[in-house]
Amino acid sequence: NNINISRMFSATLQRFASKIPRYPQGNLQWMPTLPLILLHATHATPTTPANAIFRIQPQMTKHEVKEYLTKIYNLPVVHVRTQNYLGKRMKIIGKRKIAYAKRPDYKKAFVTFDGTLADTGMGSQVDGLPGQQQEEEGEERQQQIEA
Repeated sequence: NNINISRMFSATLQRFASKIPRYPQGNLQWMPTLPLILLHATHATPTTPANAIFRIQPQMTKHEVKEYLTKIYNLPVVHVRTQNYLGKRMKIIGKRKIAYAKRPDYKKAFVTFDGTLADTGMGSQVDGLPGQQQEEEGEERQQQIEA
């Protein structure tokens, strides 16, 4: 009897053990790939600091957004607020049946920067961009042609 019971338990344990996910041991870190999409940014004024709104992945936390911006882009982040949004639900009407669909859920991060981050007055022209040199050369050629 004891042998049959042990076989029965070993079979059930093997069945359940195969369903348990196995994770590698060690320091696990979730590293997102391109998690931030800039939606809107405002410059700093004498009374208010610079702000930016990013669309991020729903599983990202405030702390991850702050670490990502400070460590990768060296931005002085002071405060991060997040809001969850449900994806839009749609009804697609066909000739024979009606199908229902839903866009994916997303999250927005509202980031406030330090007062040291100010407008440099350069606008969209940043030194060292490869496409910018070609535009400047093209403008110089047009001026030479006109003269």
